[in-house]
Amino acid sequence: MKVYTETVVHSAPEAYVGDAPYQIAIVIRDDGSRVTGRIAGEHAAIGDEVEPAGTRDGLPYFKKTGGGKA
Repeated sequence: MKVYTETVVHSAPEAYVGDAPYQIAIVIRDDGSRVTGRIAGEHAAIGDEVEPAGTRDGLPYFKKTGGGKA
C-alpha cells in the first residue's frame, strides 16, 4: 500500500481538537482501491509505503514502513 495524497490537519473538528495537528491520507491498497485514513507515527509523504496500524472509531490508521517510496 502506498500514499496517494496527504495533508496535515491543524484546525480539527471538535471531536479531534486534542489530536491536532495530525496527518490524514488517501492510501492506495494493493488491489488498487483507495481508502482515507490517518497516519500514525512518522510523517508519510506521497508515494511512501504504509501498512495498517489499527482502527479508531471505525477510521483506519496506517503507519509508514521502512520500504520508502515505491
